[in-house]
Amino acid sequence: MPAESSIQDVTGATPPIRTRTMPQLNTGGEKPRRWVKRYRTEVSASSASVLSTITAFPLDSVKTRLQTYPYNGFLHCVRETYQSEGVRGFFRGVTAPLASVTLVRTISFSIYQRSKYIYSDWMGKHLGFCPLEHVNKNGTYPSLGTIACFGAAGATAGSGITFIACPFELTKLSAQVSVLMANQKNADPKKQTIALSYHNKGTFKTLANIVRHRGFSGMYTGLNLHLLRDTLGTGIYFATYESSKQLLTTFSGKDAHKNPVAVLAADPIDSAKSIYQRNALMYSKGQKVPIPKIQFFRRDMYRGLGVSMGRSAAVNAVFFSAFEFLKKRINTLEDID
Repeated sequence: MPAESSIQDVTGATPPIRTRTMPQLNTGGEKPRRWVKRYRTEVSASSASVLSTITAFPLDSVKTRLQTYPYNGFLHCVRETYQSEGVRGFFRGVTAPLASVTLVRTISFSIYQRSKYIYSDWMGKHLGFCPLEHVNKNGTYPSLGTIACFGAAGATAGSGITFIACPFELTKLSAQVSVLMANQKNADPKKQTIALSYHNKGTFKTLANIVRHRGFSGMYTGLNLHLLRDTLGTGIYFATYESSKQLLTTFSGKDAHKNPVAVLAADPIDSAKSIYQRNALMYSKGQKVPIPKIQFFRRDMYRGLGVSMGRSAAVNAVFFSAFEFLKKRINTLEDID
C-alpha cells in the first residue's frame, strides 16, 4: 500500500510554511518480484531447460539415429548426417523439445519437490525417520530411507509427466528420423508412402499427420514404454543425484550433476521405445505395430549408450549449473512485505 501523506512544519526566519510530502508510489516491481520468489523452482527450471536443451540437442539427435538405424558408430552417424542434411540435420525437431522439455522439466521439478516433502513427512510420522532432516545435517551419508524417499519422489515425477511428454517426444523422433525413413530401401510401398508423409514437417503438422494416420490415440504411441522408462529412469536419477550430492557435499562441499546409473538402466527401454515409435510412423490406424522386446543383456539394445551418457552429462551439467545459479540469484532478491 502507498504511504499516507504527512504534514511537516518547516521553520526559519520567515513564518512557518506548511508543506506536504508526496506519497511513495508503487513502481509495479513488487508483484513480479514476489511472484518470482514464490515460484523460484519453476522459473529456474524452465530457464535452465531452454539453455540445456539447445546445447545438447545435437547429441540427442545422434542418439536417436543410432538407436533406430544401423550406423557403424558415433562418428559414422555424425559424418553421414552432416553430408546428407548439413548442420540442420542435427537440429531437426528442436522446436518440440524446447516447448515440451521446458514444460516437462518445470512440472517434473515441481512434482518432485512437493513429493519428496510429502514422503519425508510421512516417513517421519510413521517410521520415525525424516530423510530431509537427515540430509540437511552436516557430515551425513545416504541411507536406505533417503534413497527410498528420493527414488519414490522421482518415480512420481517421472510417471506424472509422461502423459504430457509422450506426444512431443513422438514428434521430435519423427523429425529426427524423417529423412532416414523417406530414404529407407526395400520398404513396403504402403509403409514408404506413409513414411514420406512425415518428411520435412514442422511440429504441429507432424502431430496432425500422426492423428490423420493413427487417430488421436496415435499421439500416445509407445506410452507404456515411455511410462516405464521415465518412472524407472527418473526414480533412479533423483535417488542417485541426491545421494551423490550428499556424499560430495560431505567430502568436498560440491554438488553432483551426472547420473550415469539412471542412463544405463533406462537405455534399453529408451531404445525399444524409439524403435517402436519409429515403426509406428509407417503404419495406419487399425494396423498392429509389433512391439520390440526389452532385452537388457543384448548388446544392440545399448546402441547409442555412450552418446546417451555424454548427452546426459552435458544436459545435467548445463541444466543444474544454470538452475542452481538462477535459484540462488532469485533467493537474494529483497523480500517484499
